[in-house]
Amino acid sequence: MEIKLARTAGFCMGVRRAVDIVVDIAQHETRRQIYTYGPLIHNPQTIELLKSRGVKPIANIEEIKDKENAILIIRAHGIAPAERKKIKGNGIKIIDATCPKVGYVQSIIKKHAALDYMVVIVGDKEHPEVDGLLGYAGGHGVIISALDDVDRLLCTDKVCVVAQTTQDFDNYSKIVEKIKELCPQAVVFNTICSSTKQRQAEVMAMAGEMDAMFIVGGKNSANTRRLADLAQRKQSATFHIETPSDMENINLGHYNRIGVSAGASTPNWIIDRVMDKIMEGQSRKLKKIGKLLSLWISAIRTDVYSALGAGCLCLACMLLQKMPVKFSFIAIASFFVYAMHVLNRLLSRKPAGLVGSFREESYHRYGKIYFITALISIVIALALALQNAVLPFTFLFVISLAGIIYNIKILPGKWHFRGLKDLPGSKNIFMSAAWGIVAAILPVLDRNYSFNTGLIVAFVFTFGVVFIRSAMSDILEIQSDKLIGQETIPVFFGRDRTITILKIISLILLVLLVFSYLAGWTSSLSIFLIVCVLYLWICFRFCDKQTALSGAVKEGLLETGYIMAGFCVLLWYGF
Repeated sequence: MEIKLARTAGFCMGVRRAVDIVVDIAQHETRRQIYTYGPLIHNPQTIELLKSRGVKPIANIEEIKDKENAILIIRAHGIAPAERKKIKGNGIKIIDATCPKVGYVQSIIKKHAALDYMVVIVGDKEHPEVDGLLGYAGGHGVIISALDDVDRLLCTDKVCVVAQTTQDFDNYSKIVEKIKELCPQAVVFNTICSSTKQRQAEVMAMAGEMDAMFIVGGKNSANTRRLADLAQRKQSATFHIETPSDMENINLGHYNRIGVSAGASTPNWIIDRVMDKIMEGQSRKLKKIGKLLSLWISAIRTDVYSALGAGCLCLACMLLQKMPVKFSFIAIASFFVYAMHVLNRLLSRKPAGLVGSFREESYHRYGKIYFITALISIVIALALALQNAVLPFTFLFVISLAGIIYNIKILPGKWHFRGLKDLPGSKNIFMSAAWGIVAAILPVLDRNYSFNTGLIVAFVFTFGVVFIRSAMSDILEIQSDKLIGQETIPVFFGRDRTITILKIISLILLVLLVFSYLAGWTSSLSIFLIVCVLYLWICFRFCDKQTALSGAVKEGLLETGYIMAGFCVLLWYGF
């Protein structure tokens, strides 16, 4: 079994830049209505997410009623100069999100049109980028879409040839060769985006190696359709799919080697969902190993794996503080974490089909079951806490209530921050603190045990490990979090700054674990627990790259950082 994901799959630079511009404006603009001139990108799911944030695509400026209080964003494809002038003449504020590479082609056409060149644009006649490029030719432009169109070309002394940035490189080369035969003096510019060329070359290479190819992206995306056509030339078993639901009637068991690529407008979360589907289909062929893999992924998807991880951390914290192990508190930690994760996911669900988290489908389909199991779990956790003592019950009740309040909107709609969830990085901080309390502090409240440095080390260790793991997960989800307006730490600080913060935290944890043992604050287990921190970083460096791992597997590998605490305990006992 082999599953290969193209390194170039997903958003290109121009699309990512346009989406970031729109999301940034949507985040800070509260007074004016935001419009995009046409769909921002050719991906229906992303457009629906932007609509949910108040960003409306329009076909013409007549659709804008209040022009003085409007912002119109020019999409990555760009527009013609005459159209831009018309928009400005109506007093509408323009934000230009034209891809710089498209802008480069526009400048070439503008320059040569001014020098009386006939501009030949090789591209799709109906594509908005080509329509915009033609506007820069000032009446001296002609569109060539196929090799046969060259025969109708009237050659002049001055001919300039450019390409739509997402054109097929081989097709452009053939058309240019024929134009040069007819017009030897023609000046040719290779304006196909380097990202497009790399994406096409990679797809063709993969198609020749794989038993089947899946090309993911909008059916209205020209560059995605072109990828599917190129793959089809090399591999007859090529499927152009827009969402994972398109795969329902495809028998993946027929294929041992599957390649996946995606168009320049396809968001990462849809690619991840497709990878999940493929991995599910392929795992069924692995018999016993496949069953174990499916069981593991099911545990991750249902948050049972996180609950087991919480139990492992609680066990480690008790031994770290040189306390006797009490299994009721391990159960409390597991049941509490399961309940809080499930309830918060249920409360923060988006409309079905809009968000591509690998858990979304399961939570939408079995929402009532999840809700009932979460309620049962929190009741069991509270009952176990009360059975031990009133103080741990009180602590657990308060943080449970805080966990439920976290997703509730408290302030009026006009406020930017309406609840705890809207505070930047609040999810990471509150979740880490809650895990630290149930894993490190609650077991101490059960007995006549004074607060000491060992407790502080246990709490900081748990807080730090959970914070690092949750922030790493958010880095992997930064694209979708930006679109839905989730103010995670990576969204607020940016990816690179977040990584720097995590490096600092991990270094602090490493130093604290070593020093606390040397100072006699904790047991020698603290030395073994260094493995947990190192594991998370090794795992993240692997997961952050464009690999064939699905979203569920990446999440599971990160959550195994919690399970590693249990393995560290076993190693410690062995020594």
